[in-house]
Amino acid sequence: MTSRRDFLLKSSLFTSGLLMSDSLWSFTPLAPEQRDTLFDVVIVGGSFSGLSAALALGRSNRKVLILDTQNPCNKMVKHTHNLLAQDGNSPVVIAHQAKEDVVRYDTVHYYLDEVTDVKKKEGESFTVQSKEGKTFRAKYVLFATGLTDIMPDIAGFEACWGTSILHCPYCHGYEVKNKKTLILGNGDLAFHYAILVHNLTSDLQIVTQGKASFTPEQLQALAKNKIGIIEDDITQLIHHQGQVTRVVLKTGQVVATEAIYAKPDAKQHCAIPIHLGCTLTPQGLLQVNAKQETSVSGIYACGDTSSFRSLATAIATGSQAGASINMQLCLDNF
Repeated sequence: MTSRRDFLLKSSLFTSGLLMSDSLWSFTPLAPEQRDTLFDVVIVGGSFSGLSAALALGRSNRKVLILDTQNPCNKMVKHTHNLLAQDGNSPVVIAHQAKEDVVRYDTVHYYLDEVTDVKKKEGESFTVQSKEGKTFRAKYVLFATGLTDIMPDIAGFEACWGTSILHCPYCHGYEVKNKKTLILGNGDLAFHYAILVHNLTSDLQIVTQGKASFTPEQLQALAKNKIGIIEDDITQLIHHQGQVTRVVLKTGQVVATEAIYAKPDAKQHCAIPIHLGCTLTPQGLLQVNAKQETSVSGIYACGDTSSFRSLATAIATGSQAGASINMQLCLDNF
């Protein structure tokens, strides 16, 4: 008989990253009496950072509810890199193994539902409202909801995003080393990319989407390293199934390329922490302290929503958040 794990790993739907049915993903459905439980922590978001926090909390015998919509921001990425012991593996497969690791702990529950509201009750607990109309109670709430990327108005950009348009040289740069590469950006951001990417390819140009805004010192460094600057707008990406081959500029010029580095604008995937009064950084991330606690007492955040964007960082900040919340629970009850 095929085990559930073997089925999921072999399923074409699963390995392609498409959505599975609720019966396969909701490993620990909540009984009616469990919905009235005062959870130690409700974790909003069940991707890498949320699961990492749940693991630390579950191993500390804490009652944890993970509410997840199964919509990770890296859903289009086929291979994970720069993650120790998992380099090159599918993030979907890694996430599935992570879920199995976490829900082995009988105090941890993973449930498919969207959180629509969080309110602080009189005293120390929170109420968490879901799209399905359920209400849960928690002593603490952890947001691991990530970011939503805002795609620029460039034809073909979204189709290439995460495949041949890359945001992180550490995560994906090795796979496109020595290839024709463009940086889409201007000023300090583009210059920062140029410093990092120049180590991976010598065939490198910057498309500034308008007039260049580099300092004289930056221009001198770019010229010294033979990095060209194209002061024009990209209007279209020519690609095959997300693999870019050429970009079309506003002037009509066509530039061949095999990879593009870009950092599109992003916003908080979940606006609830903002409505609760959590402070944002100038970069639009949730501001947290060393314990991963936000500016609102009892509300914590981890992963992309509050830190550098990588799987390794998401896992690390999730573990830190879980340990911090557990320590606070220990102090509350000691």
